[in-house]
Amino acid sequence: MKNMVQWIFYFIRTDNQMSARLPSCLRLCKYAVDSRGSFSKSLCRSYHIKRYQHPEHFSVLKNRLFNFSSVAEDKKPESSKIDEKETPLEETNQLNELNKTIEEITKQRDELNDKYKRALADGENLRKRLMKQIDDAKIYGIQSFCKDLLEVADVLGKATESVPKEEVTDKNPHLKSLYEGLIMTEAQLQKVFKRHGLVPLCPLNEKFDPNLHEALFQQEVEGKAAGTVIVVSKTGYKLHERVVRPALVGVAKG
Repeated sequence: MKNMVQWIFYFIRTDNQMSARLPSCLRLCKYAVDSRGSFSKSLCRSYHIKRYQHPEHFSVLKNRLFNFSSVAEDKKPESSKIDEKETPLEETNQLNELNKTIEEITKQRDELNDKYKRALADGENLRKRLMKQIDDAKIYGIQSFCKDLLEVADVLGKATESVPKEEVTDKNPHLKSLYEGLIMTEAQLQKVFKRHGLVPLCPLNEKFDPNLHEALFQQEVEGKAAGTVIVVSKTGYKLHERVVRPALVGVAKG
């Protein structure tokens, strides 16, 4: 094949007619190299070239030879390199490392998810406690004020009880007017207490309840069961469901 190319360039250099046909000749050379056919036979048939056996005539063309490649070789990328396949051991090691990484990430995700749920639960509990405290503040915010007013109610009660009923007649109009005024004041005060949820506790003849009552003494009484309240020394009060002041009572002894 090398001698064949040398012959072609020799005839191109020595024959003016062949020089004019240089592009066609080059295409023919490339076709011959690509097809791996009988190049010398087709070249002689097309251009009527005789076969010469003088290799010394081609010495001038040694530095002007062209390199031709096949179509399949031209289509190959210049810097294509085939990566070596990894060994099964390396693939196994990489797979193990990936599995460990996945396990660590999954563990971190579970921990963060648990912390997130706990934070949500704590926030919800805190919100409920704050709402309950706000509601309690609205309801029981007047508790200390009610305690102060209970002393006024006690004084009014003692005042009405100390007035003799037989003296409250038309013969004593001033005493009668004063007594009626005290009764009306006490009734109005009880209405105000009831409007704000302050309820009196007067557990006479009821079962003693340590959550609502405070026992001052015990006494044996015929016809009374043990633990029954027989005397109420001081009326108790309850603000909604909270005891503001327990009732001071005497309890029957069994």
